[in-house]
Amino acid sequence: MTEVKATVFVVDDDAMLRKALQRLIRSAGYASDIYATAQAFLNGEKAGSPRCLILDVQMPGLSGLDLQREMLDRDLFMPVIFLTGHGTVPMSVRAMKSGAVDFLTKPVDEKRLFFSIEAALQKDVQERAERARREDIQRRLDALTQREYEVLVLVITGMLNKQIAAKIGTNEKTVKVHRARVMRKMEVGSLAELVRLAEHAGISSGREGSESE
Repeated sequence: MTEVKATVFVVDDDAMLRKALQRLIRSAGYASDIYATAQAFLNGEKAGSPRCLILDVQMPGLSGLDLQREMLDRDLFMPVIFLTGHGTVPMSVRAMKSGAVDFLTKPVDEKRLFFSIEAALQKDVQERAERARREDIQRRLDALTQREYEVLVLVITGMLNKQIAAKIGTNEKTVKVHRARVMRKMEVGSLAELVRLAEHAGISSGREGSESE
């Protein structure tokens, strides 16, 4: 199977710099797509993983910082490396607080640029894996009925089946059935594994407890 080539996007209104960066990036073995404006980038096709964006700060229309914010609003996940000739400390602070990987000044050192590109691509791979894991856990949670979800929330606190039965107003046998279905639908084999998945999804166990027989 052919390995997927990483793509480095470039958005900069300087045509000569765009072309120079594209040649440099491709010489290092990456694919590269270039855009003159932030809007053109938003309207363009986005290659798959792994990928990152080299972004100018000051451009006609949407600025680089505006584009970074727009990407966040659109859930367009892509690590950003800012490259500017007119950077300021407040700009760099704002960019980094919004998740930028680096804030470089022109003319950029090639080694520093490729170091940042590698860091950005690694971040993209890691974040995609994390999102995929969260989506997989959510898929499992979505398969639960409302009562099964209620049982899950109580089970991960360490409550015994009889305690859960009293809490939700049913009998222990019914709780055991719900609990078994929760374990099957969540695709886990132990309480510890269920707790880890639940906490990964933002469902807190609250306290440690003992698993019922």
